[in-house]
Amino acid sequence: MPTTSVPVILIPGWLDNADKMNAMNAFLRSKGFRAETVSPQPSDGSMPIEQLATQALDEINMRIGADAAFDYVGFSMGGIIGRFILHLLGARSRIRRFVTISSPHRGVIGAHLAWQPALRQMHRGSALMQELNLHLTDLEAIPFLSIWTPLDLTVIPANSSVLPVGRAQKIVNPAHALMVYDPRVQRAVADFLKAA
Repeated sequence: MPTTSVPVILIPGWLDNADKMNAMNAFLRSKGFRAETVSPQPSDGSMPIEQLATQALDEINMRIGADAAFDYVGFSMGGIIGRFILHLLGARSRIRRFVTISSPHRGVIGAHLAWQPALRQMHRGSALMQELNLHLTDLEAIPFLSIWTPLDLTVIPANSSVLPVGRAQKIVNPAHALMVYDPRVQRAVADFLKAA
């Protein structure tokens, strides 16, 4: 059982709602974690990342208090939302552990062709990707885990989920959308969050 009551904030990705994280939420709760799913909307990419991140942080603050510490687990675009919260919205001192699952940390090839602002922001080499990756020391200062699959056909290239800081864990899963349902991913998240 975990040794802390620090809440674990789960944030889903593009085109998802809170239901996407139900299996992960239930698994973490079964292991004694205080999991909370926050799902900023609309998740179709029509709202820029900074607005989704602000909305998510506002809800986190409403649920757990504006000064409370928390662990963060973001799936896909949810990981990028979390990085905005961590690096640019002043939450660095509050985030105890940071986990991303199939998040395009170094951008997605072709995302600049999308009409949605948030997807364009996740293009490889975009201003947002460059800005976030100027702050990698934040991810060196706290425990950081990126879980990814080399078979990802949504995050292209798949190794865009890997950063030169923290820990990367490769779990071979055939589909991006299935990652949060994979028992191996769920166990990896729980093991990382409970580590001393």
